[in-house]
Amino acid sequence: MIIKYKYRLIIFSLLFGTSLLLGCGGDDPEIKLIEPPVNETFTNPLLNGADPWVYQTNDTYYYLHTTGNDIRIWETEEISELASANSKVIFRPNDGSPNSRNIWAPEVFKLDDKWYVYYTAGNGEDINQRTWVLENDSADPMDGNWVDKGRIFNSNADFWAIDGTVMEYNNNRYFIWCGRPDVTNSDLTQNIYISKMTNPWTLEGEVALLAEPEFSWEKIGFGVNEAPQILKGPNGYFMTYSASFCGTDDYALGMLSFKQGGDPLNPLDWTKSSQPVFAKSPANNAFGPGHNSFFQSPDGLENWIIYHANSRSGEGCSSNRSIRIQEFTFNGSGVPIFGEPVATGMEIEKPSR
Repeated sequence: MIIKYKYRLIIFSLLFGTSLLLGCGGDDPEIKLIEPPVNETFTNPLLNGADPWVYQTNDTYYYLHTTGNDIRIWETEEISELASANSKVIFRPNDGSPNSRNIWAPEVFKLDDKWYVYYTAGNGEDINQRTWVLENDSADPMDGNWVDKGRIFNSNADFWAIDGTVMEYNNNRYFIWCGRPDVTNSDLTQNIYISKMTNPWTLEGEVALLAEPEFSWEKIGFGVNEAPQILKGPNGYFMTYSASFCGTDDYALGMLSFKQGGDPLNPLDWTKSSQPVFAKSPANNAFGPGHNSFFQSPDGLENWIIYHANSRSGEGCSSNRSIRIQEFTFNGSGVPIFGEPVATGMEIEKPSR
């Protein structure tokens, strides 16, 4: 067990005349006040949930995950203590509205001095899942009013869409999401698409197909590439995504590497890894790890991944999923190395300050 403790020992001595009385020889006992130990470690999982997202500003982390019928933001300076963090419901749609059911995968960003939440929702029928956006002009996302800006979509690819995220590159913004192009909903294959943003709620121009299930490990259950996440490394950009059906133990992370100086809209400038970069570890009670995001330690010296996983085999896409975090590194070439999921209950040092 790796635990750091901080102690502060304060000794009060009694001075009589010119004599310092220490213990025996004095009329009063020595008084020692000891500050309780501070635990410098945590264990996974942090709390129940799925589809975690973290946005970091200075020492504050804003955290969201799928709740199903509303959108809630957690605020904390200790990401490892999410279970006790302050939280607030910022949006609950009206019953019967086209975005009132199956609210998934919310992500918050600060863009142009305003806050935006991108999320997935529908009317209860799976084929009608789409991506949506909220706006808040308050300095603090926990304050102010959230305005429903409606759907965010490109008319050139107006079909089933989930898991929207934002990439900022060379003074441009791009919206990246998971789509299912078969409008009959008979072919459940899920791909990853990208389109340029004209503002935080509008897309324009072409839609490019960046990734589709190719390898056998991406097609377990059925073919899935979903939950894209952008990671800026020391030498370039990467995009992780989740592969295979989330109802299987084999849900895992894949990764695309972006060509330096490339065009995000050009699929040829993205190279897919042939193997998963983060996968299940039965020995560590981690099944179906995926739908991640990234953050840094408060001092900016450590890189961390946050993801969901099941603790037992066969639990699927259910409320049994839980949120875990762990540190990762970049190799000498600047490629992220995620390792394997850390065991539940294992003592892990908190992010550095």
